[in-house]
Order: sequence, then structure tokens, then C-alpha cells
Amino acid sequence: MSHPLLINAAKLNDILESDSPTVIIDTRSSEAYEQGHIPGAVNIHSIFTFLATSTPEGLEELKESFATAFGDAGISGAETVVFYEDAMDTGFGQSCRGYFLLSYLGYESVSILHGGYQAWLAEGFPTSLETPSPTPKTFPIKETGNRLMINKEDVLEALGTDTVMLDVRDVDEWIADSSSPYGKEFCPRKGRLPGAVWIEWYRMMKPGTVPLFKTPDEILAECKTAGITKDSTVYLYCFKGARASNTLVALKAAGVENVKLYFGSWNEWSRIPELPIEEGKPF
Repeated sequence: MSHPLLINAAKLNDILESDSPTVIIDTRSSEAYEQGHIPGAVNIHSIFTFLATSTPEGLEELKESFATAFGDAGISGAETVVFYEDAMDTGFGQSCRGYFLLSYLGYESVSILHGGYQAWLAEGFPTSLETPSPTPKTFPIKETGNRLMINKEDVLEALGTDTVMLDVRDVDEWIADSSSPYGKEFCPRKGRLPGAVWIEWYRMMKPGTVPLFKTPDEILAECKTAGITKDSTVYLYCFKGARASNTLVALKAAGVENVKLYFGSWNEWSRIPELPIEEGKPF
């Protein structure tokens, strides 16, 4: 059975009303979750907050941490998993980061609620204040190689090649005024990957009552401004792989297939002095 990358609120409601085994993951803060959520949803905010490195030890920690979290949420391999955040342009890619993590661990039955919780509310579907107690399951980790994730060595090897290094951070990070969303001096260095091009992650979405991704043709038009086509090899990065996960989903939805994510992103790269960066304002 094929599982679409993006589903709307009506489709999710149909899934919940069926007998299909489904786990809904709310990636918002615990405070937001407690004020109301999709019925039966399990809250895992660490999907957004976890800071990863691409060392073997860091990747092993990531695997163990999320295999436990997803198993505790009742995910065994038999369920369809649907992630959501508050809205596509305000959660900094939380639900998309969940999709990326689950896909990295080899899970295939996964979708994202397009429009997030705000899309659910806009359709008038019910919400809940009850916290479910799912039966813990053994989460199945499958080795996926570098199908979606790349490490700092992969990035270093690709610098100066035809691979497009796409920076999707906010403008103050791109022009090297700030090192991160956590504060201007959070990381030891400010700047960009050498040769990187820039499309701020917000540009992949249309504003509105319920912000949604732009159409595939509109996304491809945004990509063209940075020299990206459907045939390009694209390596994405941001600060910690959340906003870049949002862009990864947008690009894949638009038909850009050869796209991968440097999950350690600037938080890792900037802390290793021997790794090259471009400093100062871009030309």
C-alpha cells in the first residue's frame, strides 16, 4: 500500500475512523499539546529539540533515542504513522523532521498532516485533552544507508562539485550576522558552507489562514532561482535539520528526487575548527 507524503485533515479523519492501525505523533511542545490535540495523538517534542551529530557515536545515540521514543508511542512496523505540528510555517519543520527521522530509521508507512493542527481545526474536526497511554512496542530499526541522511564527511567530499549545497536558514544566519536561532553567539562560528546557495525555508510555503506548501511548479520556480532543477543533486542544511526537513519534504513533493539532508547541519559544522566556512556577508 502506498502512503502519500502529505495528507490533508479530511484524509487523516478518514484514517482515524477506519480500522487501520495508526499512530498520530504531535511534535509540538507539551504545553501546546495539553491545551488540545488530535484525539489519540502521542506527544514527542524531542523530535524537534534533539541536537544530533553525524559521528558514529552521535548517530547511534540518535537511533537508540528515537527507537525508544517511537516504540513507547506504540509503533511496531504494522502501523501507519502521521506527524503534525501547529502549522507548516510556524513549527520550524517539526513534523517534517519527524518524517525524516522515521524514514532514516527505515520506516516506510509515514505521512505528514499538511497544514498541521491549524488545518485540523479549520475543518472543525474534534480535539481532545486526554493523554493516551499506548502499549509500548518494539520499534524495528532498518539500515537505510545514506538514502536520506549525509554526514560531515559526505558534505566535505561534495564541496566544489556539481552537488548543490542548499542553505535554508533565516536571513540573519545566511549573512553571518547570527550563528543560530538560539542566539547570535550560540555556535562558535558564523557563516555558510563554502559555495552554498540560499533559499529561505519560508519561501516553499504560501501564507494564509492555513499555510500550505506551494504547488510543485511554484516550488520548482523557487528552486530555479538557486540553480536547482529536478535533475540536481541537492544537499540541504540549516541549524539542526528541522527547517531543512521542511524543505526536503517540499522538494520531494515537487519531484526533486536526489535530495539529502546534512542532519548535523550548522550546529555541528561550526564547532569543528578545521572544517571550512565562508564568513562575512555573501556577495
